[in-house]
Amino acid sequence: MSQASEKPRDLLGTRDTFDTGHGTAYIYRLDRLEKLGFSGLDRLPFSIKVLLEGLLRTCDGYLVTQEDVERLARYNPKAPAAEEIPFMPARVLLQDFTGVPAVVDLAAMRSAMARLGGDPEVINPRVPVHLVIDHSVQVDYFGTPEALRLNAELEFKRNRERYEFLRWGQKAFENFSVIPPASGICHQVNLEYISRVVWSRPEDDGVPVAYPDSLVGTDSHTTMVNGLGVLGWGVGGIEAEAVMLGQPIYMLMPEVIGFRLTGELPEGATATDLVLTVTQILRQYGVVGRFVEFFGPGLSKLSVPDRATIANMAPEYGATMGFFPVDQETLDYLRRTGRPQELIDLVERYTKEQGLFRTDETPDPEFLDVIELDLGTVVPSVAGPKRPQDRIDVPALKQAFRTAFTAPVGPKGFGRKPEEFEQTATYRDEQGNEVQLRHGDVVIAAITSCTNTSNPSVMLGAGLLAKKAVEKGLKVPPYVKTSLAPGSKVVTDYLIESGLLPYLEKLGFDVVGYGCTTCIGNSGPLPEPVARAIKEGNLVVAGVLSGNRNFEGRIHPLVQANFLASPPLVIAYALAGTVNIDLMNEPLGKDADGNDVYLKDIWPSSREILDLINEAIKPEMFRKEYEGIETSNEMWNQIRVSGGALYEWDPNSTYIQEPPFFENLTPDVPEIQPILGARVLVRAGDSTTTDHISPAGSIPPDSPAGRYLIERGVKPIDFNSYGSRRGNHEVMMRGTFANIRFKNLLVPGTEGGITRYFPTGEIMPIYDAAMRYKEQGIPLIVIGGKDYGMGSSRDWAAKGTALLGVRAVLAESFERIHRSNLIGMGVLPLQFREGENAESLGLDGSEVYDIPVTNDVKPRQTLTVTATKADGSKVTFEVLVRLDTPVEVEYYRHGGILHYVLRDFLRSQPERVEA
Repeated sequence: MSQASEKPRDLLGTRDTFDTGHGTAYIYRLDRLEKLGFSGLDRLPFSIKVLLEGLLRTCDGYLVTQEDVERLARYNPKAPAAEEIPFMPARVLLQDFTGVPAVVDLAAMRSAMARLGGDPEVINPRVPVHLVIDHSVQVDYFGTPEALRLNAELEFKRNRERYEFLRWGQKAFENFSVIPPASGICHQVNLEYISRVVWSRPEDDGVPVAYPDSLVGTDSHTTMVNGLGVLGWGVGGIEAEAVMLGQPIYMLMPEVIGFRLTGELPEGATATDLVLTVTQILRQYGVVGRFVEFFGPGLSKLSVPDRATIANMAPEYGATMGFFPVDQETLDYLRRTGRPQELIDLVERYTKEQGLFRTDETPDPEFLDVIELDLGTVVPSVAGPKRPQDRIDVPALKQAFRTAFTAPVGPKGFGRKPEEFEQTATYRDEQGNEVQLRHGDVVIAAITSCTNTSNPSVMLGAGLLAKKAVEKGLKVPPYVKTSLAPGSKVVTDYLIESGLLPYLEKLGFDVVGYGCTTCIGNSGPLPEPVARAIKEGNLVVAGVLSGNRNFEGRIHPLVQANFLASPPLVIAYALAGTVNIDLMNEPLGKDADGNDVYLKDIWPSSREILDLINEAIKPEMFRKEYEGIETSNEMWNQIRVSGGALYEWDPNSTYIQEPPFFENLTPDVPEIQPILGARVLVRAGDSTTTDHISPAGSIPPDSPAGRYLIERGVKPIDFNSYGSRRGNHEVMMRGTFANIRFKNLLVPGTEGGITRYFPTGEIMPIYDAAMRYKEQGIPLIVIGGKDYGMGSSRDWAAKGTALLGVRAVLAESFERIHRSNLIGMGVLPLQFREGENAESLGLDGSEVYDIPVTNDVKPRQTLTVTATKADGSKVTFEVLVRLDTPVEVEYYRHGGILHYVLRDFLRSQPERVEA
C-alpha cells in the first residue's frame, strides 16, 4: 500500500476512549499535548482547536507530519507564524454548477483505470461527498400556485444532459450522495440535515473514532454551517477534488479575529439587520484571509439560525469563515431539527471531553485582535445599491438612493444628472393596468437565499407581516415581480402549519422553487411591459432581496439598484413599490377605508414571532422532509441512467465530455523532463486574477468556444453560460484567458483573449495559437507579474492553462491557492528572484525558453533558466521552484494530483493486469 493510502497512526500517543452514552469511541485528546510540553491550549480560539485535532488525528508522518502538529500546537494567537499547515476535512459539499466538473473528473479516472486494466469501481470518494442541485432553477413563472411546478419542468428541460450525468454519478459512486433538484439550497440542507457537528467512522479494530465535523465546499457560502459549530469554507474545484480523494489542502496558519457580542437584539431588529451591521463593521476593519470567531455573552441570545445568517455572509465581510463554537443552543437546534438522540448525546459528550463546548462561564479565548458589538445597537437596515457591505438605516434609504442616483459611477453611484430624477415611463399590461414607472421603483422583490430562508424568525415574521397587510387591504403594485424561494421544504411546511402561506400568496409571494434563484442571478425575465418601460425611460429601478450579494449586474441586467433586506422588509418594499421612500415615516399605502397604513401598523412583535416558532415548527417536519430526500423527486427518479461503473461518454454532447487529463497515463510514474524550446503564450501584468484566466459569463458567438458550439449545431440562443458547460473541457479551454478585459502584454494596447503567434508574427485567439504550437510539439509557458492568480479559487484557471499546453508559469509572486492549483494540474510554478522580473531582465516574451527541471527536483530549489532571443543572444537568470513541500513535488512528478491519486488507487489493488 502506498504512503498516501496508509491509515494514520497514533504517532503522538494521544488516542484514548470515552463513553458516548451509547457505547465507547476513540478520541484524540488535545489535552494530552500539554503533557508533551505544549502550553496554553485551553485559551486557543475554538476554530484553531478544531484544526489542531484534525492534524493530531490524521498525522501519518507523510501527508500530515509530526512537525505539522507541533507547529500548530505552538500557535500564538497574537502573532501566528506565517507557515503552511495541511487540513484534511471530514467531508465535501458540492453544488451542481461547480460539482459537475468534479464528478466528470471522477468518471474520467474510472475510464482511465479501466484502460489500465484495473478495477474502475475502486475509484470512489475517500470521504463523504454530498452534491445538492440548487443552482439551476430560474424564476420564469411567479405569482401563481403553479409556479413551483412550471419552473421545475423548465429546469429539467434545460438541464437534462447535466442531470442525466449526475444521476449516473449518484448510482455509480460510493460515498457520494446527490440531493435532487427542488429539494433545497445546499447550505440550508447542510445546516438542517447533512451536518452532524461530530462525525465518526470505524477504526481498523471496529471501534469508532469521534471527531469534529468539518468540510470544504465548492461554494463560497459554505461558511453558513459555521453557525452550527462546524468548521468549513468554500474552495475551488481542484482543492475539493483533492479532499474527496483523501488528500490534504494546504493553508497558512490563520490569524483569528475575535468578535465579542454583548446584549440582545432590540424590538424590531432582525438577524438580517445584524448580519448587515457585522458585514459593514468587518469590511471596514479588514478581515480578508482571516478567521473571525464570535464570542461573548451575546452568543447565548442568538439562535443557531441567527448565527448561521451571520456565518453565511463571511465572504461578504471578507473572512475565510465566521465561526461560532458549540454550546447548549447547538444541542437544542439539533433536537429541534429532528436529529437522533444518539447523535445529540455524542456531540455533547465529545465536545465537553475535548474542550470544544462553550458556556457563558468559559474563559474568553485569545485572539489577534477583538472587535465588539452591542446587539442592542442594531437597527433595521438594508444594504446596497451595489455592495453588501454598504449598510443603510431604513429611514435613510430614500435619501441614500437619491444621493446614489447622481453620485459618480462606481460602487455607490449611477452618474445620472439631477434633472433626470423625475423621468417616468408608462407601464401597461394585458390586465389593463397603467402606471407611471419611476426611478427607484421596485421591480423585483424576492424572498430568496439560504442566508435568510433558513431562519424561522424572519420567515414567520414575513408571513405575519403579509397577513396584517392583507387584512389592511394592502396590495403589491402590478409591476413588481414577487417570489418566494425557500432553502428547504420545511419552510413551506411551517408556513402552512402557521396558516401564513395563503397571505403570502395573496401578495404574489407564491413558492417558485427550492433553490438559489434570484440571489445568484436566476431571477428570470422581467415581464415584457416592465422591461419595455425601463428601457424607454432609461430608468434606474430597484430589486429588494433577502440574499447575500447584490453586485452590479448580478440580479438582473435591467435592475441597477439592488438592496439586501430581511424577508419582512422585502414584502414591505414590495407593497410600497419603491425604495424612494422613508418606510419608518411615510405610509406604505391605504387601507380599505382610505386611511394611511404605516410599517409600524403591520410589523409583528418579537413575542408574536417567538410564539409562532414554538407552535408551528416541529422536529417531525424535518424528519419527514429529509428522510429519503435523495429519492424524493419523481422527475429525478425517472431520469434514464446509462452505463454502470463506467460512464458512457457521448461524443455529441456539448455539456459533458471526457477530459483528456489521463489520455497517456501509464501505471508507472514517468521521469520529469526538462522544458526545452518553450514559447510564451501569454505575458500577464501585475494582479492578474483568476477571473481574467478562468472562463465565465456568456459565450460570444465569434469566440473559439462560440464557434465550437455553432459547429455542433448549437444556436447562440442556446449557448447558456460557461458555468453551465464546466463539464465540457472543449468549451472551457477555448474560454481560458478569453476575458474581454484581460490584457496580454504580448499584444500591447489590446484587450481580450488574443496573443501573438511568434513563428509567423500573426495575432490570433490564444486558443488557436496554443493549438498551433501543440501541432508542432512546442511547449508553452506563461510569464506573469506580482500576485499572479489572485482572487477567487477557480479550478478552470489551472485546468484551462494546462489543457492549452502550458508547462510552466513564471511570475514575480503567486496567490497561494492558484499556485497550489497549478501544481495540482501538473503545471510548474516558477518565481523570479526578489527584485527581478521580465522587464528588469529585458525579456519581452518573444524569446525561446529552456527550463532545466529534472527528476531530482527538490522543494524550493533554484534553477537557471535560459531565454534565447531572435538574434541568438541569451539571457540566463535564476528562478525559485515553487514546489514548496515534498508532497507537492510528488504531485508534480505524477503530472498532477489526479494522476497521483489514480496511480495510488491502481497500486492499492490486490492484483493488477497491465494494459
